[in-house]
Amino acid sequence: MTTLDVSAADVRLAAERIASGIVRTPSVRSRTLSDAAGADVILKIETRQTTGSYKERGALNAMLALAPEQRARGIVTMSAGNHGQAVAYHGARLGLRTTVVMPETTPLLKVRRTRDFGAEVVLAGATFADAAAHARELAATAGATLVHPYDDPQVIAGQATATLELLEDAGDLDVILVPVGGGGLIAGAALAIAAYGSRAELFGVQSALYPSVGAALDERPVAGGPTIAEGIAVTRVGTLNESLIREHVRGTLLVSEAAIETAIATLLEDEKLVVEGAGAAGVAALQSDPERFAGKRVGTLLCGGNIDLGMLAAVIVRHRMRSGRVVRIRVHMVDKPGELASVATALADARANVLDVAHHRVFGSLSAKHAELDLTVEIERSDDLPAILARLAEIGFDAELVRE
Repeated sequence: MTTLDVSAADVRLAAERIASGIVRTPSVRSRTLSDAAGADVILKIETRQTTGSYKERGALNAMLALAPEQRARGIVTMSAGNHGQAVAYHGARLGLRTTVVMPETTPLLKVRRTRDFGAEVVLAGATFADAAAHARELAATAGATLVHPYDDPQVIAGQATATLELLEDAGDLDVILVPVGGGGLIAGAALAIAAYGSRAELFGVQSALYPSVGAALDERPVAGGPTIAEGIAVTRVGTLNESLIREHVRGTLLVSEAAIETAIATLLEDEKLVVEGAGAAGVAALQSDPERFAGKRVGTLLCGGNIDLGMLAAVIVRHRMRSGRVVRIRVHMVDKPGELASVATALADARANVLDVAHHRVFGSLSAKHAELDLTVEIERSDDLPAILARLAEIGFDAELVRE
């Protein structure tokens, strides 16, 4: 069976086949995102799967569709993290031997969890393409069955069930935003739209560093680079997905690293959801261009929630700084007892919380009688900053916002 042979009936069959093994995740309206965009925004929360991502759908469907002799040879796959966890988890459930080849740059959380779910993990190469090449070689050498994470018709049919559930639970939509790496999820979404009979326009969302859809359509290379959305850091969409993307996808939206970070923080702060970079891409597109979606019913798939705690902590701090709730203030003052206390009192009176203080007496062009304070300060609202600087000036301190 090729991609062109995958039909709406295959999607329905996949839904029946995997129903007992996966979670039917909720589709929830986001009041915060809806209000901000002037739209009706529905989130499909695939982070609730056992392994934390939608990848279970395609992996399970593909393994259940294998002949007994194919299963007996063992499974080899390549993964940037989530597909590997899915293969490991469901392979263990089915009693299959699984090997997952991952790039050496894969977040430690995903490597550890893949091992914990029961797979043998092999780290190879700096990129997904490197890992994929090693996986193919390993499968050929061992005589194992290769299950591709996105360039496989049974995987695509399985991934389609996420969008099918979204439409069944939320009703018809005007727009569906789907994160795109290798293209299995969006190719499946196109099939699900046909299976449901939806009128929705389908948009792919990609990291600006990895525009693999445009690269495939225009036959140009992807520059790549470090990204918080490693789950969609793919240089080329799958060959089996390309035709469906060409035929059914309305367009591809590119989002910056900063936009993805903001989306992660928004989902955590407002929706109480932990979502990884790839999973937040649809929300990033919505926040980056709300006018495009105003007045429409918009669905997006939060396709994964496997993010390292250290990375999440960094995103939170950076978001607070970008939103103006954590600022750096430089105060010039006479170096004498009591001055620091006066500054701290003024900030406390303004309900500002001092997070960090650096006291400079030696460096710079200061005279021996003067010092500089660099204070990292948390404030309730960014609009409070002018009043805080004015208050410091009133009591005799020259203070400025540090923007570097």
